[in-house]
Amino acid sequence: QVQLVESGGALVQAGGSLRLSCAASGFTFSTYGMSWYRQAPGKERELVAAISTTGGSTNYAASVKGRFTISRDNAKNTLYLQMNSLKSEDTAVYYCNAIRNWLDYWGQGTQVTVSS
Repeated sequence: QVQLVESGGALVQAGGSLRLSCAASGFTFSTYGMSWYRQAPGKERELVAAISTTGGSTNYAASVKGRFTISRDNAKNTLYLQMNSLKSEDTAVYYCNAIRNWLDYWGQGTQVTVSS
């Protein structure tokens, strides 16, 4: 069955770095657009970054542009999010998402907490 399993979330000090991973299985990873979303307590889920099937195109939320980098390894069926210069406002549960046409899959999320 389809699985998206995020990992790498942790408690980190402001200014630090984290690398999130999302391991995909049960579908043809290389044919899906992939994204990272996050949801902070009391807030709506928001798009953080997105990447095309080949990795040749990426998009970022204005709040993370220049600090976060999304990437993917289609040979390993894995999506990544490198997060640098973390801020307290980056504290949230981070989710990976796979989408192709009407098919839309979500992981269970990984907690990132940034202490100031």
